[in-house]
Amino acid sequence: MTEPAAVAAPKPHIAHEVPHEALGFWRKYVFSTDHKVIGIQYAITGLLFLLFGFSLMMLMRWQLAYPGAALPLLGRLLGEARMPGGTMLPEFYNELGAMHGTIMVFLGVVPLAVGGFGNFVVPLQIGAQDMAFPRLNMASYWSFFLGGVTMLASFLVPGGAAQGGWTSYTPLSVLAGTGQTMWLIGMIFLITSSLLGAINFITTIIQLRAKGLTFLRFPFFVWTQFVTAFLLLLAFPPLEAAAVMQLMDRVAGTSFFLPSGLVVSGQVVAVAGGGNPLLWQHLFWFLAHPEVYVLILPGMGIVAEIIANNTRKPLWGYRSMVYSLVFLGFMSFIVWAHHMFMTGMGTAMAAFFQTTTMIISIPSVVILTALIISLWGGSIRFNTPMLFAVAFLPMFGIGGLTGLPLGLNVADIPLHDTYYVIAHFHYVVAPGTIFALFAGIYYWFPKATGRKMNETLGKIHFFGSLVCMNVVFMPMFLMGLAGVSRRLFDGGASYAFAQPVLHLNVVSSWGAWTLAIFQIPFIFNFFWSIWKGEQTDGNPWQATTIEWAAPSPPPHGNFPVAPEAYRGPYEYSVPGAAKDFLPQYEA
Repeated sequence: MTEPAAVAAPKPHIAHEVPHEALGFWRKYVFSTDHKVIGIQYAITGLLFLLFGFSLMMLMRWQLAYPGAALPLLGRLLGEARMPGGTMLPEFYNELGAMHGTIMVFLGVVPLAVGGFGNFVVPLQIGAQDMAFPRLNMASYWSFFLGGVTMLASFLVPGGAAQGGWTSYTPLSVLAGTGQTMWLIGMIFLITSSLLGAINFITTIIQLRAKGLTFLRFPFFVWTQFVTAFLLLLAFPPLEAAAVMQLMDRVAGTSFFLPSGLVVSGQVVAVAGGGNPLLWQHLFWFLAHPEVYVLILPGMGIVAEIIANNTRKPLWGYRSMVYSLVFLGFMSFIVWAHHMFMTGMGTAMAAFFQTTTMIISIPSVVILTALIISLWGGSIRFNTPMLFAVAFLPMFGIGGLTGLPLGLNVADIPLHDTYYVIAHFHYVVAPGTIFALFAGIYYWFPKATGRKMNETLGKIHFFGSLVCMNVVFMPMFLMGLAGVSRRLFDGGASYAFAQPVLHLNVVSSWGAWTLAIFQIPFIFNFFWSIWKGEQTDGNPWQATTIEWAAPSPPPHGNFPVAPEAYRGPYEYSVPGAAKDFLPQYEA
């Protein structure tokens, strides 16, 4: 009996077996189409914008703590036009406030969370060689960059930068100086960038998944980026249309947002009229409430990855977290007018938006609760990424719980324009989202560079930041409950009722300046570790998700052999297994 002919083993698909042309410096590192390079470009640019926006806030904190006092050293350097004798003019304070909010949200957190982490991590986590549309990806980054530069350049034009707040409310913003025009042009660039990125993420996640990677085998981080991309795609077009209309009001004599008979400085404004200032608010908040979730959802995804990895156990309630995430994305489109209770909407509309606001808190609570329960019984490793991830939970919890009174008409009206709102929003974004982003930087730094960041410097950065963040924002709740308005350039010094709580402005300001000092270990650690950090193997955290199948740092094409997904994303501590983690990509 003859033996059957030996069957040749199937040749593994080599992910980058097609030779590619050698690229020069500019095409490899500047005008790159590689998702990893673009992700790093987004991350570095976003971090620089965050630093600049944080610096603007520190100038504001001097004016709030010591109103009318000359700013040491920097006061005269900023020029007599803005700071005569080193003391801050109200107009300059308004510039700082408008640009601080704009930069931190649109130029800092979103580009870092979506453009940076999304671009770098998502294709690796789904086993793709790159994004679906690499050139579109490059266009997305450069559109963001141009928008940011346009906005920052507005500080140099006569009259200074935008003064209409980060919300650019009409009709004030239509009547402001040239800086507001540059703000709108920059915003159009930024929105275009986000739309290009959103299309790319959705297509990539659906079409370029590794074999075997079903939707319910996605890491939670991929789900958060997927939902975030839909939020950007559906919510940003109304604001882009609104920005174009406001730009036309400013430069083309239209009156989309200017009402008839508007009187400014005793003179009737010569426009056709008939516009509605509230139309801008509806268009803006239809974007800006989903935008809150664009900020927070990628942070939740990062925290989920790190908690699963450092508790050495699966995420508790993974499916309920995914379903909550999708529901959260849907609901975020029907709560926007809770920002507008002050406009005098009718009781029926107020009741509707109060109800949807209370409902949307439920999926957030489900996700937060699942992350907290995931800690139960875990063999927890308290490394730097885990410290930031665990601190995210109570900080975001404080931000979320303090937002509930603002979703109720009767409580929002007295609280709306006070420091209470500033404290609530910043607890969500600063010790909330930004802590999650720091966690992600420490966690995926070895994937990007092949080296780990220094743990001692990381812990100094964490503990200092945790204490200072609370020193900055917790007093604002007390000031808000005392009725101090958030829009006063002297922090309430001219109002008798505010005198008992004015010392809290000094406390917040010193907290902010000390917080800046604690960012120095991070900045040093980040750049020092690129060249001198401890070298690691391909999977230093012993993680299970597909990105760790690629070399660190990943080469062109990411994977030597196209990976397959054989199981779910969090197979830690499986009974009877030889080791305490079973990677998705191991058969």
